[in-house]
Amino acid sequence: MIFDAHSDTWSDVTIKIAKGENNILKRYHYGNLVKGKIGGAIFVIWVEPENYHRALERVREIQDAIKKESEYINDIILIAKSYDDIIKAQKENKIYLFIGFESLISIGDNINLIDEFYDFGARHASLTWNEENQLATGAKGDPNRGLTPLGKKAVKKLQEKGMIVDVSHLNDKSFFDIMDITSAPIIASHSNARALCNCARNLTDEQLKAIRDVNGVIGYNSYKEFTDENPDKQNLDRAVDHIKYIADKIGIDHIGLGFDYNEYFEDEDEPPAINGLENASKSYDLIIKLKEAGFNNEEIEKIEYKNFHRIIKEIVK
Repeated sequence: MIFDAHSDTWSDVTIKIAKGENNILKRYHYGNLVKGKIGGAIFVIWVEPENYHRALERVREIQDAIKKESEYINDIILIAKSYDDIIKAQKENKIYLFIGFESLISIGDNINLIDEFYDFGARHASLTWNEENQLATGAKGDPNRGLTPLGKKAVKKLQEKGMIVDVSHLNDKSFFDIMDITSAPIIASHSNARALCNCARNLTDEQLKAIRDVNGVIGYNSYKEFTDENPDKQNLDRAVDHIKYIADKIGIDHIGLGFDYNEYFEDEDEPPAINGLENASKSYDLIIKLKEAGFNNEEIEKIEYKNFHRIIKEIVK
């Protein structure tokens, strides 16, 4: 059973509902999740760059779509708000989904909106996507700009509420600014090793060690450009290399999976994920590769779900 620490599926749900469709998860996604042996995930609320000027309004639209979709999924999916909900979902043979936020650009300078998002069900958040906002700086922002004073307050508030703080997409300065103030384990839900693929979205060895030192977890990201710069190496073998590199560098307790599938986005001419991980239905093929690479059953279980479950159990009360 796999826990996927990062999925943009709520975006697809929202887009299709706006076109007059319904029952999106059952019709388009559930079969792939089951086939790929994904038992749980973090589904994020993500505001697209074209909606930054109306970010909070866009969040409201996605929330409305989630509410509408919830009417169709009660028999197969449980929206989880705690570790106990994971156990409940497994007993009921349901997939469990945590609601997350990929960037908090929508709150502007009003961090009290975090309370509202928590009440809606969110148990996870990153401060930015690739953009600069009033809290922090993303990977494509000014490298000299980091966490703002408001961003520091937001991190404190997230952790006081029992929400998981995610550092994927932050630039290096914002990353280390968070590491300086965190009071709990943090995750990088969908990031790889920069030593193997030199792009700003991946993590340096120093960052990997910083996550280890706060007992956090990194989720392997299946994106081609984050796996290797050479198209010929954008495959499952290279995915295994990233997982093995991180496990060797900081320990098996700190690596998991955050696939970041979004082949369903209309602007994608071809799946953006590596060959062999084109969509969620292929997820378990990576586990098979890890077994072939020599990972034992205990190590496999930690990568599959146990490491992220540990984070959830500790933080999400």
